Amino acid sequence: MITHVTSVLAQDGLIDFNFELLVDRFWANTIDGLSYGSIYALVAIGYTLVYGVLKLINFAHSEIFVIGIFAAYFTFLGLGFAPGETADLGLAALIGSLLLAGVVAMVASGGAAVLLERVAYRPLRKRGAPRLVFLITAIGASFAIQQLFLIFLGGNAQPSIRLLRPTEAFEVFGARVTNIQIMTVVAAIVLMVIAETFVNRTRLGRGVRAVSQDPDTATLMGVNRERIFMLTFLLGGVLAGAAALFYLMTIPAAAIYNGGFLLGIKAFTAAVLGGIGNLRGALLGGLLLGVVENYGQSFFGGEWRDVIAFVLLIVVLMFRPTGILGESLERARA
Repeated sequence: MITHVTSVLAQDGLIDFNFELLVDRFWANTIDGLSYGSIYALVAIGYTLVYGVLKLINFAHSEIFVIGIFAAYFTFLGLGFAPGETADLGLAALIGSLLLAGVVAMVASGGAAVLLERVAYRPLRKRGAPRLVFLITAIGASFAIQQLFLIFLGGNAQPSIRLLRPTEAFEVFGARVTNIQIMTVVAAIVLMVIAETFVNRTRLGRGVRAVSQDPDTATLMGVNRERIFMLTFLLGGVLAGAAALFYLMTIPAAAIYNGGFLLGIKAFTAAVLGGIGNLRGALLGGLLLGVVENYGQSFFGGEWRDVIAFVLLIVVLMFRPTGILGESLERARA
């Protein structure tokens, strides 16, 4: 039956099945997928942290990511880099410029996330609003921030600025691995390890786990819930800011008012795939999503790339509703 349906779709021209291209580009797609998946993973950690602690799906997190993109972009402009050109910098100047842009992006995204929590969500908690109200507020905040970018910066993407040109570092079975891809994947893994170590090994991290497991008991034990909520948004925002820098390095024309919409949905998909509320699951889900959607665009055609991502989510939820790892933040090891 499946074979017959596949044959009909191919004959009608609805889907261009190309197994040969999938095989030819297997390693290239794998490397590209891991690079994009690392960005999904860093943004997904923000979703998974907020849900793990507050049981809130913060759909405005995609706009927190966009704030990081614009913060990094305007930092490049402030440093004197001209749009449309690739900067010619020495190693020290390049590292310093990227570090400065990364710090500014993380501070901007982290600060915006904390502000969002205080302005949009904290008043709702004090009034004991139901979860549906939080969800609607998150969607409204997302559109509001998006429209502010549209009003003040326009609907066109900002002219691209490239500090680092992608150059081949080495090859894997004939597929080239670039310096930017290496930096992105390594940074995602390092930042995930730092975030997990913070949650599992520090005093504040124990507070995060305690509030996630039982907010009322944690409060009786002396944990300041509001401080933990603020910390959770701050950590997620900082990681989104880091992801924004690497995304801007990968796609220099990414500074646009709605640039976080689709990526935010994919990051949320990655969080659900790995097991929302699970930090390692966010990393695994992001990497898996990036790789699978790349395979899908070679096999089915580029226009099916985004469809593949969400079909994967549906399949995983059908057979494992808790996600691949399925361990929530509240059960993280002590």
